[in-house]
Amino acid sequence: MYNQKDIQNILTQFGTPENVGWLDGKIEKLAGDKSAKDLFMTYSLLNAKFDAVKPISFKQIDSESTRYFSAHKANILQVARIYLLSEVLGHDEDFYTPKVANIIQVADTSELETFLKYLILLPNPEAYKQTAVEALRTNIATIFDAISLNNPYPAKYFNDQQWNQMFLKAAFMERDLSQIESVDESANADLTRIISDYAHERWAAGRKIDPLFWRPVSKFLNEELLNDMKTLLNSDDVLENNSGALCCYHSGNDKALALLNSKPELKHKIADGQITWNTIKQQ
Repeated sequence: MYNQKDIQNILTQFGTPENVGWLDGKIEKLAGDKSAKDLFMTYSLLNAKFDAVKPISFKQIDSESTRYFSAHKANILQVARIYLLSEVLGHDEDFYTPKVANIIQVADTSELETFLKYLILLPNPEAYKQTAVEALRTNIATIFDAISLNNPYPAKYFNDQQWNQMFLKAAFMERDLSQIESVDESANADLTRIISDYAHERWAAGRKIDPLFWRPVSKFLNEELLNDMKTLLNSDDVLENNSGALCCYHSGNDKALALLNSKPELKHKIADGQITWNTIKQQ
């Protein structure tokens, strides 16, 4: 996904010649005199050279990487940071990969947020999986959101246990679950068991559950989860009705579909596209 020429064009267009020249000089020095200390210092100094506020228009450069930058409303400082890391990795991947992976230990919140949000754009992004997993431990919402929301990295590189950890923590932290990518593709039986257990605890305490929390269970409706679907469908809460109906509708499970048949109006609304996982909270 990373395209050196695209990012050079962005830097040239939105950065000053003096500061772009400064950065290229630093990269050239890091290529010749390999140094983790100088890499981290340069990464931190970028905020004095590139504006984090000035907006960027990516319309003139259309590529996969620029579309990703555009979708995340990247600023010139974030682009410069990814350019620096990618360039030094291009010069000596063996030396700089473990140094870049260690950035979680030395970066401040803003620097780490950039690294995680645009990790997918780096050469060989899988090499930084452990750094991404470690970032899930944070209680800083912006850091957690950077790796978990609107980010294809977890679905592509995390194993089931790691992805489950992320999804569950997102729910516990009350993050926007609709922004987690590839939920249906990443769903697994272990996660559905935990979702059911957690839901029972919430119900016992008289507390609400984010309707999107149920989305991963659709393809794993065993007898216990079918009972959960009955609870959802018969709830006085419209959002619970909708989440149970969506799970049943997309399950391919005969018993679940039979349950949904007892709620013909809900079934019709889903078949008609009036209720989807993307619009469920708008009901």
